[in-house]
Amino acid sequence: MKKLELSKTREFNPLGMKTVLLHDSEHFKILNFNLVAGALFPIHSHDLDGQLSILVIEGEGDFLGDNDVTIPAQTGDMLISDIRVPHGVKAKTDMRIVVTIAPPI
Repeated sequence: MKKLELSKTREFNPLGMKTVLLHDSEHFKILNFNLVAGALFPIHSHDLDGQLSILVIEGEGDFLGDNDVTIPAQTGDMLISDIRVPHGVKAKTDMRIVVTIAPPI
């Protein structure tokens, strides 16, 4: 077993986004992205089969998708999507998200 202390990864990059790799295995990858207010995690997709989740652990913003899809997101909200579906995040306040990707890319 492995315990992760997310409170210790609460670092922000004043230029936009701080990325912390939390876990990487053959089965899945977990990343912590910390975005300052106004920062954009650009809309993108991956050309492979699999799924991802985006969990907001702090702050408010929007989950973003293709064709101007915008879903409000706040602490405790989670987005689950196929990896092929375009996805991104826009932070309204300082925002922390945990992204799980399976299989890892």
